[in-house]
Amino acid sequence: MSTPDGDEQLEAFVVPESLGGERVDRAVAMVTGWSRAEVQAVADRGEIEVDGRVVAKSRKLAAGERVEVHGRPAVTAPPGPEPVPVDVVYEDADVVVVLKPAGLVVHPGAGHDHGTLVHGLLARYPELAGVGAPDRPGIVHRLDRDTSGLMVVARSEAAYDALVDALAGRMLTREYDALVWGHPENPRGVVDAPIGRSTTRRTRMAVRNEGKEARTVYEVVEWFGQPEVARLRCRLETGRTHQIRVHLAAIGHPVVGDAAYGGRRTGIDLDRPFLHAERLAFAHPVTGEPLDFRVPLPAGLDAVLRSLRS
Repeated sequence: MSTPDGDEQLEAFVVPESLGGERVDRAVAMVTGWSRAEVQAVADRGEIEVDGRVVAKSRKLAAGERVEVHGRPAVTAPPGPEPVPVDVVYEDADVVVVLKPAGLVVHPGAGHDHGTLVHGLLARYPELAGVGAPDRPGIVHRLDRDTSGLMVVARSEAAYDALVDALAGRMLTREYDALVWGHPENPRGVVDAPIGRSTTRRTRMAVRNEGKEARTVYEVVEWFGQPEVARLRCRLETGRTHQIRVHLAAIGHPVVGDAAYGGRRTGIDLDRPFLHAERLAFAHPVTGEPLDFRVPLPAGLDAVLRSLRS
């Protein structure tokens, strides 16, 4: 594989005994000095090979294998601090748990150069600038712009690495409160369907055979008849973009208020998806202490439920 400057590889090394058993992303980060998130981005582009084969970022290495890196992290201007309000639920030297409101974008991206959660976090915790990816410092997982609820942010590099591993190992419990159209056939179920970028609308996701593994567990906790909707508790076993919204729409029960995936209908007037990350539980990435957080529905969503019950 060639690179823009004509080199066969930008970095290459034989895995020493000390790195045997390490993940590709962690080992390459140690060798190159890049952040773990930067290496993951390079791996996601298919630019890391082991013994001549493109490998995933989570692949474990064996001593003696040859690793070749054919790409560099994208050069992005890191965000700076801005006076964006941040609702902190918990903080210590390594992690911050925040309650993100609907309408707030998590990190800078296309069309959102300023006013994101990250900008507000940097104003409150300037040390985050050196944690994780430069364009999304401290961010381990995300919530969609119009989804409210709990997020954990890494405040130290050690916490970032441990939380990324915990997320990949499905050791973070993330539960969501959702209101969907219709009544699911079964009161409990699992949607196990790969998700990838839609081929017709590139800003949306879709269930696709070529997509990445995605699993959502749901349980009906409340039924309503007029209009016919159901309140679900959803648990993520993976973390794909728009995962709950795509999975529930795929089984014929789109999230109420979700215009992107068929959930904007007459009967309930809601200008955002009824989707709220109500619970977040994990082992502290440094101390191992079990942490478990819950937050109630925001006022607007709670008002919808009270109206349905009356």
